[in-house]
Amino acid sequence: MSKFSIHFNISERKVLLKVLDILSVLLVLYGVSHIFEFNYFVINRANWKGIVILVIYLALFGAIFELYDLQKASKIDKTFANIVLTVSTTVLFYLLTPFYSPFLPDNRLQILYFYGSILLGLFIWRWMYISFIASPRFYKKALVVGEFSNIKAVVAEFKTSDPNYHIVGFVNTEIDRDNGIKFDGLKEFNPKDICQVVEEEKISEIVIASYHPEAITVEIYRDLITLLESGFPIKEYTQIYEEMTQSVPVQFIGKDFYKYFPFSRNNQNKLYLFFRRLFDIIISVIGIIGGGILLPLILIGNIIGNRGKLFYKQERVGKNGRLFQMIKFRSMIKNAEKDRAVWAEKNDVRITPFGRFLRYSRLDEIPQFINILKGEMSLIGPRPERPPFVKELSALIPFYETRHMVKPGLTGWAQVKMKYGNSTDDSLLKLQYDLFYIKYRSFFLDFNIVVKTISTIIFFRGQ
Repeated sequence: MSKFSIHFNISERKVLLKVLDILSVLLVLYGVSHIFEFNYFVINRANWKGIVILVIYLALFGAIFELYDLQKASKIDKTFANIVLTVSTTVLFYLLTPFYSPFLPDNRLQILYFYGSILLGLFIWRWMYISFIASPRFYKKALVVGEFSNIKAVVAEFKTSDPNYHIVGFVNTEIDRDNGIKFDGLKEFNPKDICQVVEEEKISEIVIASYHPEAITVEIYRDLITLLESGFPIKEYTQIYEEMTQSVPVQFIGKDFYKYFPFSRNNQNKLYLFFRRLFDIIISVIGIIGGGILLPLILIGNIIGNRGKLFYKQERVGKNGRLFQMIKFRSMIKNAEKDRAVWAEKNDVRITPFGRFLRYSRLDEIPQFINILKGEMSLIGPRPERPPFVKELSALIPFYETRHMVKPGLTGWAQVKMKYGNSTDDSLLKLQYDLFYIKYRSFFLDFNIVVKTISTIIFFRGQ
C-alpha cells in the first residue's frame, strides 16, 4: 500500500490546539522579555510557579470560552472572539492572584506587554491552524462500505460532526442494488475495486455501515482482510459515531445491543461513587448558601415579573424509576398546564419575562441543590424527566429507561452538548448523549461537563 495523506483525529487536534496554544504564548512572552524592557513575566526556573499558574488559567479559560471546540476552531470570526475573551479573563485572574503569580509591576505598561504578548501568541498560532491544519490538505478521507440506506445517514451525521472528516465515496453492498442509485457529491465505487480505490483516492479509513452479514460478499471480505493485515484502519460505523459525536447511536443498535453497553465500571465503583457523593454535598451546600444570598433579588424579580409563588415543585423520575419532587424557581404563568403535561418550547408564551431570565441564566435551577443534598439527584447526570413523558418516550425510543440506571443530575452531558429538547427526536438525541455519559462516566468527564456548564451559563444558552 502507498503512503496515505497526513491527517489528525479529533483527539489529536484537541491536544494539538492545547499544547501549541501554551507553547506559542510562552514563546512570544520569551521573545518580548528579550526585545523590550519587560520583566513582569520571565521564563526561568525561579518563575516556575508563575508559569504553571498561567498554563492552568489558559487551559481552563480556553475550555470555558470554547477555544477547543473543533467546529468553532475552524472559523476565524468565532475563534478570534473566543481568544479575546480567554486572554482577557486569564490576564485578569493572573493579576488578581499575586500569591501564586508575580506581584503587580510598578510600571503599568508591563501589564499591557503581558496582555498583548498572550493575545499575539494565540492569534498567530490559531491563524496558522485555520489556514493550514484545518484546510482540506489535512482532511481524513474515508470510504463507506455498506447498504445504501445506511450510507445516507452516515454521510449526513459525519458532515455535521467533524468538518475535517471527508467521505470520498461509498461501496454499496446491497445484493439487489439499483445501478441507477446516485448520491449527490459522492462517488459510487464497484465492490471489486476497493483496494484500487484506497490506493488512488488516498483513503485514510474504511467505515463499515452494514447490518446484514450476508451483504459483505466473500470478495469484499477478502479485500478488507488484506487491507487490515497491511495495517490499514477499518472501523465499524457505530464506533466512529461514538468517537466523533460522543454519543451512543441507539437508532443503529439491534438484537446485539449488549455489545454497545459495556457500561463504565465507575457505575459500581464505590470509591468513585463515594467521592461523587462527597462532591455533591459540598457543592449543594455552597449552592444553597449562594442561592440564599441571591434570594432577595430573585424574590423582588418574582414579585414584579412573575406575580405568584416563588417555588415550584414538579414530579420527576429518578434513579431506578423512583419518583421525587423536583424544586425550581417558578418561571411560568399560573396554571401553565391545566389539562396535561406539555413540552416547553422556544419562545414559549407560558414563560414570564422574569422567568425567561431565570431560565437563560440557569438561576431557576438553584433550588435543586436541595434535591442533591437529599440524595434524590446528583450534580451531574441525565436530566430527570416527567412521568408522562417517560411513559411516552419509553414506548417510542429503545433503551430509554436505561438512563435511569444512575441518579439524575442538575447538569449533564446532553445539556452541554445540545440545546433544549422539546420533541421525540430531541429526546432521542438526548438519550444518545446520556448513554454515552453512563457508559464512560469518570472524574475527567464530570470535570469536562462542569467546565462546559460554565460556558453554557456565560453564553446564556439556557432555555
